[in-house]
Amino acid sequence: MPNSQSSPSARPAHHGLLAAIERSGYYPALVAEAVEDAVGSEAVLGHLVHQETTFDADEVRRHVTVLAVTPTRLIAGHTDEYGSDDPMAPVPPGSPESAAGAKAYATTSTETVPLHRISSVVVSRVVEDPAGHKPGTPPREVVLTIGWGVVSRLDLEPANCGDPHCDADHGYTGTATADDVMIRVSAEADGADAVSETLAFARALTDVVTEAGARTGR
Repeated sequence: MPNSQSSPSARPAHHGLLAAIERSGYYPALVAEAVEDAVGSEAVLGHLVHQETTFDADEVRRHVTVLAVTPTRLIAGHTDEYGSDDPMAPVPPGSPESAAGAKAYATTSTETVPLHRISSVVVSRVVEDPAGHKPGTPPREVVLTIGWGVVSRLDLEPANCGDPHCDADHGYTGTATADDVMIRVSAEADGADAVSETLAFARALTDVVTEAGARTGR
């Protein structure tokens, strides 16, 4: 599907963010417009643009996540595309709008989260040869999970009493994990630069959230 739109003119503080959106090549004008409106006049202290491609039967779907942190907020933007005959498209096939011509569709949304709402920033790293690991060596894979209490993942498993011979029903036990945004990047699939950029954003976000917590006494 065509995605050669160009980005609008950048506000000075946002050049790095808009350049990353442009490099992703994923409807940059649409994505940049939504993120710019959400960021407003604040400076961008850190950003991350991550594109995912998934395969659903005969459909190839693309999704881009844009994260930007300002002195007061985290902005999370999500954009998805749909084919003209995709039943998940915003304009249903057979409607007057779709009958006017076969067009692709996209939806984009942004969420603004005050920094004091962020409850967790989790960075998981996968490294090769852990015994020989040297500080500064990039990990093979990074998973960044950010939680602010809107979406939680509940992992359940059968509970037990510790007696291997007990067959009584002890119900279930589990853990609830904040999981509002999760981004997984690997050097093999996304490139070493993507891994480094994810770690850099995680550090920037952690620093800003820590500073915000110190100011508010949290």
